Amino acid sequence: MNGEELASYSLVELTTESLRRDILSGRIDPGERLVEEQLTKRLGISRAPLREAMRLLAQQGLVEHIPRRGARVATLSDDDVRELYEVRDVLERHAVASIPAAADLGALRAALAAMRDATTADDRLELANAHRRFHVEVVRLGGNHQLAALYESVLIRIQLYMAVNLRREAELARASDGVLRHERLFAAVSSGQVARIKEALGGHGATAYLRSP
Repeated sequence: MNGEELASYSLVELTTESLRRDILSGRIDPGERLVEEQLTKRLGISRAPLREAMRLLAQQGLVEHIPRRGARVATLSDDDVRELYEVRDVLERHAVASIPAAADLGALRAALAAMRDATTADDRLELANAHRRFHVEVVRLGGNHQLAALYESVLIRIQLYMAVNLRREAELARASDGVLRHERLFAAVSSGQVARIKEALGGHGATAYLRSP
């Protein structure tokens, strides 16, 4: 890859990350049109990297291309959300059954620390990102990398839905409640007891998001 191709690739990465942050933070609402002219002007880029970024975001389930109408932020129905949670639960429970007793919990501990920092800073997007990283690390401990990659793709789509519910959660629960739930799950994983891990997952409160915004 030459310097020009590398620069173009980096621009696509930066554009993808910028748009993903806007979508997952709720700055751009589900169903909102992504107008190329407006985005190229705001981001200071040409159409080519923008289109590649939106193609990548479509692969992640965050952008939809509508025939003759262009692109928009993906939408999820109540059934979509329930099905995604069901898939998440199946993958989680399968993965944790294979976590070794002496697993390295360094990455999991780092994700929990990031969650605490985001809670203190009241950074809702970073809190949601840390939440996702924590759960991906739990699943990754099971040793199946393909399953972990599939699991993360499911969580990204769930995070799209969660983005529009973050304000509701802030109104209904203390900021520290989420950290406490994950500390309990961390303790369960640390114990190496599969039954305890599954019990902690079952009481994790994911269904709090199963409600339309």
